[in-house]
Amino acid sequence: MEHMTPKPKIGVMGSSGAVPNEAEAQRLASLSERLGRAIADRDCVLVTGATTGFPDLVSRAARRHGGWTIGISPALSREEHVARYALPDDGAEVIIYTGFGLKGRNVVNVRTSDVVIIFGGGIGTLNEFTIAYDEGNVVGVLEGSGGTSDRIREIATLSTKPRSSELVFESSPEALVDACLKVLGNLNSQAAERPLVP
Repeated sequence: MEHMTPKPKIGVMGSSGAVPNEAEAQRLASLSERLGRAIADRDCVLVTGATTGFPDLVSRAARRHGGWTIGISPALSREEHVARYALPDDGAEVIIYTGFGLKGRNVVNVRTSDVVIIFGGGIGTLNEFTIAYDEGNVVGVLEGSGGTSDRIREIATLSTKPRSSELVFESSPEALVDACLKVLGNLNSQAAERPLVP
């Protein structure tokens, strides 16, 4: 039987809210388009919180460029997703309804992702970062995208716990995806060389 390697899953965690001005919104929308395309072009699966804002823009861009997308919803059902959370139901090929609320959804997002990319964001994105950092994910930070992402270097220095997470910082979406995939590949190679413990 042929061994099939699963596609890398890249989670994009970022701001679902409004941006302060039109020029900044256009700049970040352009970064969203580039990030979505980079993920699709590298044959990765995109994971988001099935939300609005920049994760939604990245998801739609990935889909336009032939990528496969998964949205992890905080809601129990499509009806709750749309009515209670006011989230789009057309932003991903597959939406998984967790019923776990926003913070529970964040854990599923991170644990589903091989790589977590932080793109702007506020307190929810900070929550996703701390989960990814604590869980030992490869974490890519899109520098210059504002919000939480521009504070990650500082936040990471506050942890006294030995770090198992790999942090990658880039201002180019394409370079960020490439660098994260390289780190992931190296980690996977190291893991494959370790003997399995019965």
